[in-house]
Order: sequence, then structure tokens, then C-alpha cells
Amino acid sequence: MIRLDVGTGQYYFVLLNISSLNEKFLGRIGSACLDSRMTAWLEVSGICKSFPGVRALHEVDLAVREGEVVALLGENGAGKSTLMKILAGVQPADSGEMKVEGKRVQIQSVQEGLDHGIALIHQELNLASNLSVGANIFLGREPKKAGLIDEKEMMRQSREFLEKVGLDVSPETLLGDLTIGKQQLVEIAKALSVDAKILIMDEPTSSLSARETERLFEVVKDLRSRGVGIVYISHRLAEVVELADRVVVLRDGENAGSLAKDEIEHDAMVSLMVGRELSQFYAHNPQGPGELVLSVDRIRTPVHPGHEISFELRAGEIVGLAGLVGAGRTELLETLFGVAPSVGGSVSVGGKPCSSRNPREAIAAGLALVPEDRKQQGLIIDMAVGDNISLAALKRDQKSGFLNFGAEKEISAEMMEKMRIKTPSDRQIVRFLSGGNQQKVVLGKWLAMRPKVLLLDEPTRGIDIGAKQEIYALMEELAESGVAILFVSSEMEEILGMSDRALVMHEGRITGELQRGELSEEAVMHLATGRESTEAA
Repeated sequence: MIRLDVGTGQYYFVLLNISSLNEKFLGRIGSACLDSRMTAWLEVSGICKSFPGVRALHEVDLAVREGEVVALLGENGAGKSTLMKILAGVQPADSGEMKVEGKRVQIQSVQEGLDHGIALIHQELNLASNLSVGANIFLGREPKKAGLIDEKEMMRQSREFLEKVGLDVSPETLLGDLTIGKQQLVEIAKALSVDAKILIMDEPTSSLSARETERLFEVVKDLRSRGVGIVYISHRLAEVVELADRVVVLRDGENAGSLAKDEIEHDAMVSLMVGRELSQFYAHNPQGPGELVLSVDRIRTPVHPGHEISFELRAGEIVGLAGLVGAGRTELLETLFGVAPSVGGSVSVGGKPCSSRNPREAIAAGLALVPEDRKQQGLIIDMAVGDNISLAALKRDQKSGFLNFGAEKEISAEMMEKMRIKTPSDRQIVRFLSGGNQQKVVLGKWLAMRPKVLLLDEPTRGIDIGAKQEIYALMEELAESGVAILFVSSEMEEILGMSDRALVMHEGRITGELQRGELSEEAVMHLATGRESTEAA
């Protein structure tokens, strides 16, 4: 130990022999010194935000430097979206401080955020599909000539920004004619056109194909090399490992910790997000199959009318439906549920024929469908939690032709407890719940109908890792109670971890069936790519 007594105005220089110190330790010291000299381009501290009945953020800190990708992680409801909206000026903080280039600022609107170089790219893109690509890039900021929009100049400048994001399309192309992935790049080009120094990307790959995702990664890395700071929000932890220079984790509206580049790995991120180790993420205990509850015999869907599909489900089974995008999995579930009536074949539930000409008949037979797009197809998001939960059971629980409010209240209370829905009350508007809790509301609505067969289409899409585990636990409980579950998932880990067996589809037909002991990524992908044509009986 070295003790120094330093008086006012005195300077002491101490030389130590550091040859024996660990090289990695010295590297970290150097990095820390370098970081301490670098002023964050954007810095917020002590941010607080509350909504009626909910504390969204409490004393949250975040800093982003030029040319740095900061991954912001956390469970649904952790406060990520609220913080991003505050940074971009969508909504104000209740308290706290924000600095841009070391100067304190107050951002009260989206325009002020853009003026300070902060642009937010929402998960649901904020573009006009009926306008051209160039018109979208400069919407509201069109270059003028003699008081009129200078179309030629707008298209010229648009080409420059499209080139920066590597998008080879004409700026005169109608935006609605582009894929979601290319529209995502248009949104980035739009952000660059306002000279954004900080780009906030909220779940940018949630609707992209594998190739579009790869292209987006290339753009992110290129923007980083050109000094753009990026806040990257994603539930896909493999993306974070590949892209992030630093990870910041929120939990229950507060800072839960951060990880440096060399500390970023799956288990460390999960531990910070949920506050505990997930030693057994997929807690699936296969049940012995019960009686036959669903029989599908040579059914043909409207999208793939040339292929017949046959399979069976038994009580207590969890059966995964695997395949690549476009394989016809969603179309199969929609046909079984009567959303898209079949063009051939038959279905029986519990030994009784079910025509499934419409969802009403399917529900009456004991089928329930949790759709992939919960906001558009599974919920009325501007209605209360209780109203959504009881919606499907309204006719069943009517009393003398009138709504039975007592029964409705009982149903919502039972399902809120069973689904462990985090909400101040059953009168909370669904729009203000996290994605995971919205999904639980959809599940609660159908479980109130006591179905024999539960069809789940991407049940954990867009929800965080903690909420995913809760959904898996609910699936397990339902299977134990005798419900047969058929679920579609694009996540290989879910198929392998939760399935008693898996049916694999390719171009509208089932190419094979794998029992739990046969399940592997290689076996699933072999069938998903159509390299084996034996149909499941």
C-alpha cells in the first residue's frame, strides 16, 4: 500500500513497475481512460416518467457516443419505448436532464429532436405507402423553387441518401411497392436526410427476412463507421452480440446494469434483464398423449389448393409447426379456424365433424386461434383489458338477452390472475400494456372459452425473454390440463424446446414429422427446405 499526503498546490508523480501487471487489466485501464476523455454526444441522467397508475421510468441514465452502437435491452414494460420517445421528443420527461454535445437541452417535440440530430425509427414504420420513395424521404421538408416543390432536386438528393444506405431503387418508385425490408432502409435514409447524429432503431428486424436483416446489419455497421451513434432495441440477442459496442439494460423502469463489448454474451444479458439466472428456459415436461381431439383429413388451403394436409392432435400434446417463411403455416391455422375456408378435405374435433366455414363454427367446435398480429387481429387495443378478455364469451354469458356484467367481471378477474397480467386494473386500456401482457390478454380471451384445441401463431413474436418464459409456462399448464396445442414458430429454439413432436411444412405441404427424440436443427431444416417429400399421415 502506498500512502501520499498531498498539500494544496502540490503535484506528485509516482512511477510504478507495471511489467508484472496483467495485460488485459492494463487494456481495461486504457479503455477506461479513453472513455473518460470522450464526451458523450447524447447523455441523459435522472430521467423519470409516470403515467396514471404506472411508474414507467425512475432515475434512468443513458449515454451514446459518436460511432457507437448501444443496445438497449429489457423485458416488455421495462421502459425502453418510453425512454426512446423522450429522447426523440415524442413525449416529455417528468424530470431529469438531457445533454447534446455536452450542452443541456430540452426537447419538447419531434421537430426539436430532429433539429438536435436525434431520429427515431419506430417498429411500425412511419411512412406513407401512397407516396414515392423520394416524397417520403423529404415529407414536410421538400426543396422549393419559386414557391413550388422542386421535384427534380428532391429526387436528386433522395438518390444520394438511398445510396448511403445501399438501396438500389429509383426515388420515384411508389413506397408501397417495396418490401418491408426496403421500406426500413427508406426510413433510415429519411433520418440521414435530416443529418441525424443519433439513430434510434426500435426492433428493426422484427418483420424482415434473413437477407433483409443481413443488409440492415451492413448499413448499421457502415453508419457506425461514419460516426453515427445508434441506439439499437431488439429482443433478438444474437443480433446484439453481433452489432453492439455496449449494452444497457433496463428493468422495472430503472437501470439494471450495463455490459462492455467483451462482456456481451447471452447469459449475461438474460441475467440482467430478468434479475435471475434462467437455468432451465424451456421447462417442458412431455405428457403422455390423451384421446384424439383434432383430426385433419386431406384439407386443402386456398393459398395452396394443390396440396392435401393430414395430421392428428391428442389431448395434452404440444405440437410445433415448423417451416420457412411462405411455407403455408399461418394459412393452415387460418383455414382450420375458418378465417379462410378450406377448398377440400375435412376436420373433426372431439370425434365430431367441424366444417370451420367461419370462426364462429370453429369456436363452437372447441377451436381457438391466437393470431400472429395481436394488435390488428387479436385485440381491440382501445378497449379495456376486461372488455377484451370477455369479448369472445359475451354470447355465452348473456342473461335474458342482455350482457351479464357480473359474469364478465368474474371472467376478466379469473383470467387476469391465471395469465398473470400486469395491469393496474381490468379497466386499463390495452394499448398501454407491454407486448407480453397484450399477448396474455389474447390468450386469456380464448382460454375463457375453455377450448379443446389451441392454435398459436408465433405466440412469442415481439415480446421479451422474460415474458416468453411466462408464455411457455402457460403452454405447459394448458397441456397438463388436457388442451391440445398446435403452435407456429419461426424460432428454432422454441420448436426444439417446447414440442412433443413437430410437423414441418414446405410450400404448402407437410414434408415430415419428427418425434421429440428426433428433433434437431438439421433435421427440421432438411424437411423445411423440401429435401424430403414423405407426407405425414
